[in-house]
Amino acid sequence: MSQIKAAITAVGSFVPEHKLTNQMLEEMVDTNDDWITTRTGIKERRILKEEGKGSSYLGIKAVENLIDKTGLDPLEIDLVLFATATPDMPVASSAAYLATQIGAKNAFSYDLQAACSSFLFGMSTASSYIESGRYRKVLLVGADKMSSIIDYTDRATCIIFGDGAGAVLFEPNSEGLGLQDEILRTDGIGREFLKIDAGGSQLPASEETLKNKQHFVFQDGKAVFKFAVSNMADVSEKIMLKNNLTAKDVNWLVAHQANKRIIDATSKRMNLDQDKVLMNIQRYGNTTSATLPLLLSDYEKQLKKGDNIIFAAFGGGFSWGSIYLKWAYNA
Repeated sequence: MSQIKAAITAVGSFVPEHKLTNQMLEEMVDTNDDWITTRTGIKERRILKEEGKGSSYLGIKAVENLIDKTGLDPLEIDLVLFATATPDMPVASSAAYLATQIGAKNAFSYDLQAACSSFLFGMSTASSYIESGRYRKVLLVGADKMSSIIDYTDRATCIIFGDGAGAVLFEPNSEGLGLQDEILRTDGIGREFLKIDAGGSQLPASEETLKNKQHFVFQDGKAVFKFAVSNMADVSEKIMLKNNLTAKDVNWLVAHQANKRIIDATSKRMNLDQDKVLMNIQRYGNTTSATLPLLLSDYEKQLKKGDNIIFAAFGGGFSWGSIYLKWAYNA
């Protein structure tokens, strides 16, 4: 009997209509288009402007896009995983709300949080459920409303992040296609370099924390860049060596869209030609949990059955890793 693998069989996505361009940011903080583009590769990002709508709204729209494209019956979904760093609210599960709203009445659901590595770690989780034989349809959603935690007077962070969502469906595959291998890592040394100080159990919200702007993202850019370049490139190279893959064997690099220079460093370590590196950071910025599925959605028609894809991500915590997956269908 063939070993069951967990394959991605459908993709959907959603980004808000409102565009925040580099030129618009020039009017808000001391920066300019050339500085932003040179250091990050970002030209614009999408922002969810509607009041009262959070990450679940973005995720629901991405799932609706997937359903519209495939005709998937939500009642057939066994599990919904919601990867996000910006849940709608504390305590109440955003995944549960999303599952109910899309009509996945037979599914159980939960949130998964590992900063910018959330979707990558979610791929591992979804794959494990499928390979165990317990479930046949696992929906993995990556969505973040980063604009809700960004200080738009802080030029170190406001130029980087945007809002968006992507969704993929995992199903069993007996052809050897799907998730092949993974290298996932965390290191608590990164706790102080990329964080939100207040709002958690360690430092609850107060008048003082609001006054001190401690509910916005803080990032030590140099430290994060150094760790990201080293570790994301390292695991991407290691997973190739572990699976006897050469640069010729790899069809695509699907890397977290945090910074073009980090992506370039990763592809260089892998000896990949630039035409194998999927990139949309210029249009969306860093959408945290949504970057990987947004890439899959944007480039879905170019992905061919049997393609070897290396996924890579790096996030706060620190958290990082790489996954080797064989694509399972032609769009």
